[in-house]
Amino acid sequence: MQINSIQPMNDQYTARLSAIAVMPKRLYYYGKMPTQDARFIKCSPRYSFEQPGRPKTVAIVGARKNTDYGKEQAYKIAFELAEQGVVIVSGLAFGIDSVAHRAALDASGATIAVLGTPIDQIYPACHRGLAKEIVDRGGAIVSEYPRWEEVKKSKEMSQILCSRNGRKKAFLQRNRLISGLSDVVIVVEADLRSGSLNTAHHAFEQSNLVYAVPGDVTRTSSRGCNRLLGRGAVAFTEIEDVLLDLGINTKKKKRNNQILEGDNEKETLILEQLDSGVLDGEEIILKINQKGENDFDVSDFTVTIFDLQIKGRVKAMGENKWILIK
Repeated sequence: MQINSIQPMNDQYTARLSAIAVMPKRLYYYGKMPTQDARFIKCSPRYSFEQPGRPKTVAIVGARKNTDYGKEQAYKIAFELAEQGVVIVSGLAFGIDSVAHRAALDASGATIAVLGTPIDQIYPACHRGLAKEIVDRGGAIVSEYPRWEEVKKSKEMSQILCSRNGRKKAFLQRNRLISGLSDVVIVVEADLRSGSLNTAHHAFEQSNLVYAVPGDVTRTSSRGCNRLLGRGAVAFTEIEDVLLDLGINTKKKKRNNQILEGDNEKETLILEQLDSGVLDGEEIILKINQKGENDFDVSDFTVTIFDLQIKGRVKAMGENKWILIK
């Protein structure tokens, strides 16, 4: 793999890192950094030194040990933003990070993974395949640390990355880059000690808009997001709010009726539920039966959703979660 080295100010996409409190001296990356995108030419640049057309970027971060609810929300948010051309940034970690990267790829969008390790050391190692796919699909892997062999030659960097406390510090420092590259930061799930709150903290310092997905007050995985809401974060309720904050036209296009019409009544009922935001199979069955129009059971759903998947109308997210392919 070809590893590139740049000074942040010398690249249109990374130039805004010169405005954060601790700017990295250099960035190392492989893959492709986002370039000017005609879809965003009319969007006002955030900084005077940025040229029109810089792709809008949203960081999506959250718990490593996510719940089904967190996974569902992260996937849906990242997928719908990526569909609009928004670049998704995250940290390649277990849980919400990897879900966000995967959703962006599934939406044929671009995504950037920011590491807290040397550029040639993917962590966790089991995400090497995901990292390769990110690069193969037009995204990039980024770090402020060069190859491991070069790190060992630097007393300063080796002291950081060769000790447990140092590595922990490196991951926390990485979070300033995730927020610094982004226009908006969305925290999906977080406990009170989550690194995601550190990313939100950097975002507040950088005057970024921070969204938090509200969660069940009885769950530890929601305590961080709920605390952010009490400290100035915006409650995430629908994707149109984020698009509006990014300066992207949020006028919903009138759907071609064909999108929501299946080849039979059962397909149409499922497509309508998915379009309304209901992604869980069991909940779809419940909602259809609550309408009182049909006796719709698990067998009906299983056969019909399989047919829709074969036809390319829906995509499986795992654990009986589905998303509409628009």
